[in-house]
Parts: sequence; structure tokens; C-alpha cells
Amino acid sequence: MPRFRLLAVDVDGTLVNSNHELTERTRQALLRAKQAGVEIVLATGRRYSRVLPLVEPLELNVPLITASGALVKRAADHATLFRAAFNPGALEQCLCVIDESGYEAVLYADTFEQGYDFYCATLDTGSAALAEFLNHNRRFARIHAGLIAQPPKGVFGGFAMGSKNEMLALKSELEHRLPEQFYIHVLRSPRFTGFMCEIAPHGVSKWSAVSRLASHWDIGTDAICAVGDDVNDVPMICAAGLGIAMDNALPEVKAVADRIAPGHDEDGLATVVDWLLD
Repeated sequence: MPRFRLLAVDVDGTLVNSNHELTERTRQALLRAKQAGVEIVLATGRRYSRVLPLVEPLELNVPLITASGALVKRAADHATLFRAAFNPGALEQCLCVIDESGYEAVLYADTFEQGYDFYCATLDTGSAALAEFLNHNRRFARIHAGLIAQPPKGVFGGFAMGSKNEMLALKSELEHRLPEQFYIHVLRSPRFTGFMCEIAPHGVSKWSAVSRLASHWDIGTDAICAVGDDVNDVPMICAAGLGIAMDNALPEVKAVADRIAPGHDEDGLATVVDWLLD
């Protein structure tokens, strides 16, 4: 049995290359790790509907940690293993701050089997950054006109969009006005030009989801390897027994990693598997 029994893998910038492709070398490496007894977990900021297509080529019935840890589902039957929840009133307060700051919110819901997975107030937004997102994801949207005053039930996370500086300022404002209510990070999806200020309940992260699964499997922290490239990967890279940053990772991610793997365009994840099995 390898020393590391659980491999937590980020998706964009780690599992897939810059063309959003899962290469055959990386796919075979993960299958080899699974055959050697290593549990594989995908941990992504993507929504469930956007990570699900990767499961079939992997040929693995792996738990999917989505929305940066706020929703964990089993791909085989779409069963929900964990869904985060905001403290009473916290989401309403958060939405008011976002609205007062001049931005529109998108809210995530565990409604994949109903044909959508997020709510928005309108599809005709005046925000260029958000319009780009909505144009790519209209079929997964559900309009909820009273989004701010009466957000839908069951929401577990969400985001606003704008420039990097705008979203960093929004993050600071939310943390100042509503301390210790949320886990907030600012990042840019490789598919969009705008940056997302992503919001989840306090204490929720990729690492909180990974550690919950590890406990279920009786796997200790020292036997977990986590690999990623962006700010929402930092908690799991810091906490895992072995934290690895991709060579294409942000400097602040590399700074907290134990090791640096080759980049996602060089099948760096296959190299990580070689390290673990050696």
C-alpha cells in the first residue's frame, strides 16, 4: 500500500491542460494510482454540471467536490454527500452588500437533476463580465426575481463578477462588514475574462470536504496528497500531508507547497502519481 492513500486533485490548471483537455497520459496515471489503492478525489471550483463530463473518461466512480468544497456529490447516481449551509440571515446580508457595491450575485443550488444549478436575478445584465458567464451558461440558469430580498432555499454558495481589483475590494468589504461569516476568495476561471468573488459559508473549503471524505475512509491527514494551482487550493495544499503546486500555479500557491510539479501542459499530474507510487 502506498504511503499516500488519498489524492485530491484540482481540475482547471491541474487535471486538465490549457485547452481544457484531459490527456491520455494523465488519465492513465490516475487509473494506475487507483489500481495501486489510492483514493482519487476531484476537488474543483466548478459547478457539478461542469465537472461531471470528466468522470466518464476517468473510468472512476470518484466523489466530486464542487464549488470549492460547498457541494460534494457522487457521480454514479448524483447523490448529495454534503451540501453547505449559511447561518440564518447571513446570505441575505451578503447579498445586500453585493447589491450596494454595484454588483449582481449568482447563487449556486443543488438542483442539477432539475435541469439547472444556479439562480440569477436576470439574464439581461449590464455587467460585461457577468454577461460573458451567463451567455456560456444560460441553460443552467433559473431566474429568481426576488434574489436579494428573498433568496431561494437551499443555496450553498455563489459569486459576483468584475475586474480583479473590483472583486478584491468587494472581498475586503464583505470581510469588514460581515466578519467570520463566509469563506471568500477571488479567482479567474480560465474560460472567462472577468474575476469571480466566490462566497461560501464560513469554514467551507476544498480542504474541509477532502478531510470529511478522508475521515469516512479512515485516512489520516499525513496520508493525503493535494494538488492544485489557484487560491482556492491553498487550504488543502497547506493542510495535506503532501501539498503540491503545479508549475503554472500562482506564486502564492507555490509559496505554501511542499513540492512543485511540472505544469498542466506537461502532464504534471502524471509526474505526481509517479512520485506517490515510487
